[in-house]
Amino acid sequence: MSARLVFVVAGVGNGTGTGAATARLLAQKGYRIALVARNPDNLNRLAKEIVEAGGEAAAFPVQDYSYNATLSVFDTISAYKWPSAEPSEVRVALWNAGVQEVWKPFLEVSQEDIENTLQFNVAAAFGFARGAILAFKKNGLDERGARGTLLFTGATASIRGNVRTSGIAAVKFGIRALSQSLAKEFGKENIHVAHAIIDGIISIGSSDVRLDTNSIAKNYLYLVEQDRSAWTWELDLRPAHEKW
Repeated sequence: MSARLVFVVAGVGNGTGTGAATARLLAQKGYRIALVARNPDNLNRLAKEIVEAGGEAAAFPVQDYSYNATLSVFDTISAYKWPSAEPSEVRVALWNAGVQEVWKPFLEVSQEDIENTLQFNVAAAFGFARGAILAFKKNGLDERGARGTLLFTGATASIRGNVRTSGIAAVKFGIRALSQSLAKEFGKENIHVAHAIIDGIISIGSSDVRLDTNSIAKNYLYLVEQDRSAWTWELDLRPAHEKW
């Protein structure tokens, strides 16, 4: 019996952003969707929506975004019994969480701010990445020669600091560096790691001045479907009428 592919996404907010849009798109492509976030009500609502649209989805709430929580959730997903009988393989994972972001002048950033944002963003991303890569290493090669794809949602602050952004830029730089390091290390094992810089304001629906969540999701699918002979590590996505 062939295995069904599983997409794990951490960070779906209230169901209107990039993580949710990507979940809906991959569900349409036949993936089982494992939704990870802290708010169980939002997760259950999105899972129900995907199931009612003909897909398979389940909610996996975590108490917090920490290294242990985002690592251990992969064990919970692996043990989950999906409604249909086919076995599962985690093939795609997206780190889309952005929490405890610190937007303050530098001299107002406290030690507590620093410790919280590092744990909730960088340490939790390390745990999520470890869980995803360990899951991928169990897989054989697919038709494109990959064992799995690990995606990271970045931001303007991933590559550029500014006034009031020392706290957020430091962690976004960190996640970008993590993704680049993993791409170099695990590409040799046919694991694709990619980072997307989302440069601009995100909304629903196409616009000259805003990034559409569904368009971002299509770009993530493009990364997932790339052949191993030409993998992208980083995409820089921005609207047509950029003013910054």
